Amino acid sequence: MTGKPRRPVEVRYFAAAEAAAGLASEVVEIDPSTTLTQLRTQLGAAHPGLARVLDRSSFLRDSVVVREFDIPLGDASVIEVLPPFAGG
Repeated sequence: MTGKPRRPVEVRYFAAAEAAAGLASEVVEIDPSTTLTQLRTQLGAAHPGLARVLDRSSFLRDSVVVREFDIPLGDASVIEVLPPFAGG
């Protein structure tokens, strides 16, 4: 435990992720030690059908591609969920 309080992070959904979540964005509370893996689990539990899309999606943390899903999100302010896009 980091001792830091939970804080808000905006999650933005695009294309199929937006359709599965039923909204374009939301603000969720996370602990700074929360990883993207944990956030994905939290989001999938909150939105039936979204977990499957999250499994195939790419993620941006404050506009930077996330490649390591088990590193704490720390002070991230925006997470973007980018499912595979057709047609390029």
